[in-house]
Amino acid sequence: MLRVYLTGELCLTSSAAVVRSDRFPGRQGRLAFVLLAAERSRPVARDELIELLWPADAPAAVEVALSAVISKLRSLLADVGLSRNALTSIAHCHQLRLPADSWIDLEAAVEAVHGAESALRSSAHADAYGPAVVANAIVRRPFLPGDDGPWIEGRRRAKLDVRLRALDCLAEIHHWNREPTLARKAAEEAVSLEPYREAGNPAESLRVYERLRLLLASDLGAEPTSETQALLQQLHLVRARTSTSA
Repeated sequence: MLRVYLTGELCLTSSAAVVRSDRFPGRQGRLAFVLLAAERSRPVARDELIELLWPADAPAAVEVALSAVISKLRSLLADVGLSRNALTSIAHCHQLRLPADSWIDLEAAVEAVHGAESALRSSAHADAYGPAVVANAIVRRPFLPGDDGPWIEGRRRAKLDVRLRALDCLAEIHHWNREPTLARKAAEEAVSLEPYREAGNPAESLRVYERLRLLLASDLGAEPTSETQALLQQLHLVRARTSTSA
């Protein structure tokens, strides 16, 4: 089975070979593969690839340069046992077509958090634990560190959303399992991450904080840490400024 790691270090593994980040054809090759793998359900327009690979300084012969990157990626995919047809080109688009049993870490994280939430809705807390841990372990890793752009930022926001959902699941599971310290750790981590959502949602962050406070009060007779309370004050200020500007 082909395994594709898009978070942390870019890596492909199969029974035929292990291809690490340094085997990809430079920065453009890594970015192109990540985009094609993450969006493998649809054809990706050449202009979309060009915008990601050369956002400001596209070479004069950019179509030729992109074709060269795609050709090198096909050769790399052959090393892990895939045919050249795995990366198709038609109508000014490219699409990555992997075997049906391929595993991609970001897809696995989404599937896992769905599974955890579904189990919790059925009050199957024990069944939710494994998927929640898997999802959180995957999305804790960085995504294309050192690179930026609208598509990358959108993917990071989606990854953050999965992480917050996984932490919410873990907080609920630990609470059910009478593990207040672990529940507190997961809840406080979620609170600390909330302000970093791109849209900025102080009201949602305050809701999460209140849930944390009630959890601590009911299980430990304690209050959130001073760091978390300082964060709360910042959230109130942000919410006040947002209300004033509106």
